[in-house]
Amino acid sequence: MERSVIIITGPTCSGKTALSLKVANILKSEIISADSRQIFKYLNIGTAKPSEEELKKNKHYFIDHLKPDEYYNASIFENEALKICNNLFSQNRIPIIVGGSGLYIKALVDGIFDSEKTDFKYREFLLSERKTKGNEHLHNMLNSVDPVSASKMLPQNWKRVMRCLEVYHSTGFFIWEEHNKQNRKENISFHQFALDVQRKKLYSDIETRVDLMINSGLIEEVKSILEMGYNRDINSLNTVGYKEIISFLFSEVTLERAVELIKRNTRRYAKRQLTWFRGDNRIKWISKGDSANLDFIAEEIISDTTSI
Repeated sequence: MERSVIIITGPTCSGKTALSLKVANILKSEIISADSRQIFKYLNIGTAKPSEEELKKNKHYFIDHLKPDEYYNASIFENEALKICNNLFSQNRIPIIVGGSGLYIKALVDGIFDSEKTDFKYREFLLSERKTKGNEHLHNMLNSVDPVSASKMLPQNWKRVMRCLEVYHSTGFFIWEEHNKQNRKENISFHQFALDVQRKKLYSDIETRVDLMINSGLIEEVKSILEMGYNRDINSLNTVGYKEIISFLFSEVTLERAVELIKRNTRRYAKRQLTWFRGDNRIKWISKGDSANLDFIAEEIISDTTSI
């Protein structure tokens, strides 16, 4: 049997979860989440995590996998996800990856460089520079030594900027050079699919989803997480949906403004996701009609995967 993996990706709110469940049900297989926020416990409503009923229908990995303040990255995901894939291969099952975290998916498909050399003094220096001079300064530092990497990321992606600077500082090589050296010998065929939703419809669905999140108790969810003792500045809470509600809870913005910001920032995030995924010509985009079409799309994905 060919070692095939189905990947269902695309922008937030495009219908990935519903489609992945249909594919998993047909194949009697299991789902590996490639979502860098659903991996955290307690972050349920704001991450549009699958419902308890959906999680019971098919086994899911990397949902509620970590506490909100635990560290995780794409390299760890690559290693852990590959182990699960190999276990499913041994059972003659096709793993199904679903999620919109592009770096996680790239790590799994192509491998990712993760230097073990970490100069913690240099990291502290960079953190101090960011605190006193801001994200733009870090980005300018990167641009001065590695304009190729700097051109591929925005200043607000300061953790990625820092990682590039650390790699250059520790190894003398640019991070993209190290990525290009990767030659992971995994005999796996990755079949990548994404639902193609018209931009206007996608943005409308995002606004509807945000309203539903608020009505479903997002504010109470964020309050609960903070009351557990988690700091507002931890990485998992510095994400769309949570940081805006935290600002509201600390009386920094009105609720109306917080909701507006969530909608705006989610649209911007979806746009960045689309740019990322459109840049990978290995992804097959499937036009999405009404939800009844998902059964046909699921069958099409399985046919494409098993016929190759």
